[in-house]
Amino acid sequence: MRVGFGYDVHRFSPGRKLILGGVDIPYELGLLGHSDADVLLHAVMDSLLGAAALGDIGKHFPDTDMEYKDADSMLLLKKVASLIKKSGYEIVNLDACIVAQKPKISPYREQMVKNIAKCLNIEATKINVKATTTEKLGFEGRKEGISSHCICLLREEEEKC
Repeated sequence: MRVGFGYDVHRFSPGRKLILGGVDIPYELGLLGHSDADVLLHAVMDSLLGAAALGDIGKHFPDTDMEYKDADSMLLLKKVASLIKKSGYEIVNLDACIVAQKPKISPYREQMVKNIAKCLNIEATKINVKATTTEKLGFEGRKEGISSHCICLLREEEEKC
């Protein structure tokens, strides 16, 4: 069994879409980043890569590579899922938390879980996504951006006869 932890943060920016967990959330601001800045999926990817000792998303999808400019993080997550499988691991579970004062995440949470499950080719019951505010403290509380944390558990795949 191997545990991985991921963290990501992006600042709000006008003129960008707000994408979280592969869901386009209606909001007046989006997140600034080289890719689509999906802070939730970035934390998920880093937790998976960390658990498998495969580095981080910066190693696999550097922000200096134009191939990943405005990249769909769902596609990047599929690539990470393939790396995890090739390394001989299977996902036991993921637990993620989005930290944002606004917008409210609960209306989109179920779709985020479905999107992640589909990308990783695992059951949705192995994934938990939750959200919290910071009670108006810090950059998230001042509505300057969003952060996300994720922890995962991997195990070595059992050999199949």
